Amino acid sequence: MYIHLMTEEEQKAVVRALRDWQFQRKHGSLYDRGSADSYYGRPRDPHYGGVGGDSGSRVEVTDECSVAEYMAGYDYNELYGDKKDYR
Repeated sequence: MYIHLMTEEEQKAVVRALRDWQFQRKHGSLYDRGSADSYYGRPRDPHYGGVGGDSGSRVEVTDECSVAEYMAGYDYNELYGDKKDYR
């Protein structure tokens, strides 16, 4: 059996990604946009906002923490979520 022990840098990356485990899940947040992009079959494109209401304008993100939050929403929906049926 092989057990991979994370390096300190890997541990820090996990903590940053989970830093507020309840991620902002309000409409238009990074997590929400990731899960919505997955649901609608869109490619990964880290951003937040731009969906009406009080979500504000669309903002592209590139910093590591923001991308991790978006990817968490996208990956969660890929693993456990639903997909839009366009029939």
